[in-house]
Amino acid sequence: MKLGMVGLPNVGKSTLWGALTDAGTDCAANFPFCTIEPNRGVVSVPDPRLAVLRDAYEPLKFTPAVLEFMDIAGLVRGAGKGEGLGNKFLADIRESDAIVHVVRCFEDGNIIHVDGDVNPLRDIETINLELIFSDLEILERRLDKAKKASKSGVNAAVKKEAELVEALIAHLEEGKTARSFDALSFGGKDCAEAVKSMPLLSGKPTIYAANLSDSDFEKGEPTGVHYNAVAEFAKAEGSSIFPISAQTEAELAGLSEQEKAEFLTELGIKESGLSKIIREGYKLLGLISYFTAGKQEVRAWTIENGTKAPQAAGKIHTDFEKGFIRAEVTAYADLLDESGAYRGQAYAKEKGLVRLEGKDYVMKDGDVVLFRFNV
Repeated sequence: MKLGMVGLPNVGKSTLWGALTDAGTDCAANFPFCTIEPNRGVVSVPDPRLAVLRDAYEPLKFTPAVLEFMDIAGLVRGAGKGEGLGNKFLADIRESDAIVHVVRCFEDGNIIHVDGDVNPLRDIETINLELIFSDLEILERRLDKAKKASKSGVNAAVKKEAELVEALIAHLEEGKTARSFDALSFGGKDCAEAVKSMPLLSGKPTIYAANLSDSDFEKGEPTGVHYNAVAEFAKAEGSSIFPISAQTEAELAGLSEQEKAEFLTELGIKESGLSKIIREGYKLLGLISYFTAGKQEVRAWTIENGTKAPQAAGKIHTDFEKGFIRAEVTAYADLLDESGAYRGQAYAKEKGLVRLEGKDYVMKDGDVVLFRFNV
């Protein structure tokens, strides 16, 4: 999973990226365009289930799932016409599976804002419009192509595509993002899949990271008019939102796990920003994890929800999918006793909790699997 972090200059984006990736804040500065080339950082996905398996098996190799954060250059109004780092910004964002849009919701007179004052909805509109302008160019070229193709003969599929693209263009021209377009209602599942396949920047799944000050949290819960405004906008658009303090995350960076837990407890915050963003990212992209466990290696594998066993096996090696025979599956929860202590595979087999699943089995989050296959 590759998450592209975007936002206007000086919203705390680079500070947050440095904290989440433990890269520090060397590139966080009080002036626009501190970031030019995207900073990239790969982090392990924290999963307490995997830690339990690691402690039980004491494997030679331990491999958690990973995700990549890209800190993409700050964008300003007019990027589509070359202002700021415009085209560079748009090209970098195309690499991302999803967007983490960092929005400034904190007041601080010592940190300048490119538009003079803090207004998160205006900031969101600025970036969304630049993505929309880029998408309109793509769609207009696609519409011209579809219309030319339809003139050469009656083709129902081409005509339907033209109608879909025209509807999308009308939607975007209202200042709305492609991800808020209800393609399913417009033309059913086929249209929804068609829109999903289009390389539209404003159609990318988006998480709004509302960057708050420590004082904007009351008993661990976010407060303030700026946060509430972003929360309402995200809900109306069908996007995710999570509150975060980039400054707090920067203070957490470098601490031990125990120190982090104690610090968060003092603040009344239940989990770190990294855990929040990963959970939201998996949910947004429809991802789940399954595990393989043994003395050689304990490992987490990330797959799309709905993936069948042979395709999940193919994530390990293509030969596993080609020669798939069956999967020996145990639900992670069945490996634990009532207190949450690990009981093990031997116990699970004795109690009949290990299932033999075939090619049509749909993988579940937390499955512990041994694949059988022909070479």
